[in-house]
Amino acid sequence: MNLKIIRNFFDKEDLDYISSIKLSKKVEDKQSIIYHNKITKEGKIESELLDHKFLKSLQNKYHPIAIKLLKELCPQKVDLYEYSDFHVVETGKNFHFPIHDDIPNKLLSGVIYIRPEKNSGTVFYETKNGEGKNTVEWEVNKAIFFSRVERQTWHSYSGDGNSNRITIVYNLMTNNIKKVFEIENTNSLIGKFRNFINPYLFKYLKITI
Repeated sequence: MNLKIIRNFFDKEDLDYISSIKLSKKVEDKQSIIYHNKITKEGKIESELLDHKFLKSLQNKYHPIAIKLLKELCPQKVDLYEYSDFHVVETGKNFHFPIHDDIPNKLLSGVIYIRPEKNSGTVFYETKNGEGKNTVEWEVNKAIFFSRVERQTWHSYSGDGNSNRITIVYNLMTNNIKKVFEIENTNSLIGKFRNFINPYLFKYLKITI
């Protein structure tokens, strides 16, 4: 799998602001809570947590970087871009998300580690069965990006058993699923069926890595 890893992704001002945000919901040990924040390419915002002005600033600063990465990873998907997710995700210390590949809505999947200083990172695999394991270790403000491919970009993540894990999930998104499957040379009916029969994964794969 082709991964793009960027250290010190957010500038200091943005990282400090994100790190200082007070998360209002109680997270149990084996629970994950997502604060949804979305901005379209036209500038329309839907936000549960981030200030609108700050979300616009994130889009202006980091969208050119994300688009450049998508051009490198899968240039055929660039024109499908419709909106960006900047979700804030807190997972409990014993939360575990199983091996999965992301849903086709995600053109570019990204995660930036925010806090604490130490936790567990993201694990990538060559197969759904967990073969060919490759762990990207946790480091504050480290970003990992990839462009998903049906039944190929397998990954998982878990808490470290000591503290909650807080990340920004930064995705470039589309609603044109049919075209995504065409680009990936995948049968769209089979792909849609996979999501339909596994609503648990669909609920979370749209937002987390």
